[in-house]
Amino acid sequence: MNKKSFSKLLSLTLVTMISMSVLAGCSKTSTDDKSSTPTTNTVSTEPGWKKNTSPITFDWYLNFSWFPNKWGVDSTSKYITKKTGVNLNLIVPAGNENEKLNTMIASGKLPDFLTLGWYEDAVKKLTEGGLVKPLNKLADQYDTYFFKVSDKQKLSWYKQEDGNTYGYPNASSSPASYEKNKANVTSNQTFLVRKDIYEAIGKPDMRTPEGFLAALKLAKEKFPTVNNQPLIPLAMTDFNENGNTSLEGYLQNFLAIPQEKDGKLYDRVTDPEYITWLKTFRKANEQGLLAKDVFIDKRAQMEEKINQGRYFAMIYQRTDLAAQEAALYAKDKNQIYIAVDGPANSKKDAPQLSVVGIAGWTVTMISKDCKNPERAIEFLSYLISEEGQRDIHFGEKGVSWDTIDGKDQFKPEVQKLLNTDRSAFDKQYGADNTFWMLMDTDMKLPWQAPTVEPLKQMEDWTKGKTLPTSAFDGIEPKGDSDEGVIATKIAQLWGKTLPALLQAKSDAAFDTLFKDFTDKRKTFGFDQVVKFKQAELDKNKKKLAQ
Repeated sequence: MNKKSFSKLLSLTLVTMISMSVLAGCSKTSTDDKSSTPTTNTVSTEPGWKKNTSPITFDWYLNFSWFPNKWGVDSTSKYITKKTGVNLNLIVPAGNENEKLNTMIASGKLPDFLTLGWYEDAVKKLTEGGLVKPLNKLADQYDTYFFKVSDKQKLSWYKQEDGNTYGYPNASSSPASYEKNKANVTSNQTFLVRKDIYEAIGKPDMRTPEGFLAALKLAKEKFPTVNNQPLIPLAMTDFNENGNTSLEGYLQNFLAIPQEKDGKLYDRVTDPEYITWLKTFRKANEQGLLAKDVFIDKRAQMEEKINQGRYFAMIYQRTDLAAQEAALYAKDKNQIYIAVDGPANSKKDAPQLSVVGIAGWTVTMISKDCKNPERAIEFLSYLISEEGQRDIHFGEKGVSWDTIDGKDQFKPEVQKLLNTDRSAFDKQYGADNTFWMLMDTDMKLPWQAPTVEPLKQMEDWTKGKTLPTSAFDGIEPKGDSDEGVIATKIAQLWGKTLPALLQAKSDAAFDTLFKDFTDKRKTFGFDQVVKFKQAELDKNKKKLAQ
């Protein structure tokens, strides 16, 4: 996953990945219906999709350019189409996601389904522009079974001021679920090193700026090339117009920098511990330890280099390199990436890693142009039901799974392929949430096979280091509101400032650039944005307390 991810995901991620939705921006559509619960007196106990399984194809847009899979290639999607009659034409942007989605919105012509991150501006544009249909009204009209299988807390969380719910989340988990499973809750956020190189340089302590820089330098000196190509000492997620996820939320979480103090939002960007580490990365660049690649590479280029084992260390989401990790493991078990303790605050406190909250990672919506809204809401109801979740997870019985030793599980050869070659697994079987658009992470827990090496070590490292952050999700202003415009300007200013900070010639030059950033954001209206976010945070807390 990439939450974008999630992997999209997760973040998934996936990722890393996992909240008050951007849907919290008020819809301008008025309605007499003030509830996302059914207005009818009865809720059907029978799945609506069973009434009509004639062939139909829906166009389904995923706002993730990296999504590689097609529906109808693998056994699971073929099985679901045969069962329900629904075929999907999955559409992903070829380039910039925002440009593609904004062009679609401007055209006024949309595909049947859309899946995008709940945090994206486009969600607000779609709802306020009347471009997507209220799921609760579709369910009222066509398929009240939706109310039987949907999660009331999720519907409530995403309910707008007009009383309607326009999107349903994936990878969503309630605060109650977190508390129940706290000891085993994992995060997608990891600090990774290549195992053989890390061990060869003596397993150094990389929690301090000095130890961190020394380890990068030693790795480069002892292993100048990998597979006849230069070693890249440090990697992170790609830079974009708004900054870099690894060097923002991930790094701040590694440093256990709080998001609030005494109930008030805390400015993590100006925290002294954070500044110290940004200057550490500046020093790394000065010492030739940040390759030019890290400033320009996108995910596709990163995946290629991970597959080649060219990175020594990474601040990255563990699930997003699952396929490459499995390939490395099959080739040489010592050349894999493992999670270790990385950047820490001066007290060496344990990280406070984010986990997926109630907002989840993405929301799926049904557009106003949907060719058959009845079949669409019925199919959505199927996908979020336990039956649909089992089908998306397991696939077809006898093909990808069976009841073995009294337990439903993947067939041995299928599980082996899943563990060793995720890409091949997706193309052949398409199970285990290859199609994650409406994945329910809590529901699938009883069916999930234990994680095996080499992914287990990375997953286990995050246990006990997590912190629920649902209250902070979605508090950023969006769209064309005054605060939204200001926030966008500040984000884009940061997107230009961050790489410049890392490439500054000296700490003094860094300080000048950073002061220029804080001064400009204040003139833009930073205080107004903080006030807005604080109000949204307070609303979220009340909502979560209900």
